[in-house]
Amino acid sequence: MRSVAAFLIAVMFWVVGLLAFTARIERSTPAPPPPQAQAIVALTGNADLRITAAVKLLEEGRAPRLLVSGVNPDVTRPELKAVAKATERLYDCCVQLGFDAADTKGNAAETAAWVNHEGFKSLIVVTADYHMPRALLEMRGALPGVEVIPYPVATAEVDMQGWWRSDIGARRMLMEYTKYLAVLARETFLSLGPDEAPPPQSPHGKAK
Repeated sequence: MRSVAAFLIAVMFWVVGLLAFTARIERSTPAPPPPQAQAIVALTGNADLRITAAVKLLEEGRAPRLLVSGVNPDVTRPELKAVAKATERLYDCCVQLGFDAADTKGNAAETAAWVNHEGFKSLIVVTADYHMPRALLEMRGALPGVEVIPYPVATAEVDMQGWWRSDIGARRMLMEYTKYLAVLARETFLSLGPDEAPPPQSPHGKAK
């Protein structure tokens, strides 16, 4: 009986968490204009809205540089320019493409390499509304000390007010919530690890 009760309690917490997760996504759009930042990153997906939204922020002067992370290696720079609908001047000077990321963790690693190389301290992250919670976990884990600002884009094919009513909505939310929990558990576990070792001490008690 205790095992059954424990299982039911776990299921209850899982369902409550799922409802809180989807409510958070529903409230996230339409997103208000983000504050000024030093850079923008757009995480590619199965729709072009993320890229066009990021380019619009670039055009508005929200940040001077844009990285499009996770671009398919078969896509050329001119092809992506047509998708982005950016002016040639802005595209040539201010948009960089990343071809190495294959998933969200890869997006975070690719973005971190770019941000650290350029020395940026603030970053606007543009991705789909349902994807944003997990993307933020990955980005903040990969970019300690950098201000990460979310700019979620509404997903056209999912009605967040009734996501459970459609197969695609229910499947997407269940899968995304499961992935989010997995990343949250990983980041929580990593945060419990030992801090960075202190520098070695000289015989006189000062760091070498």
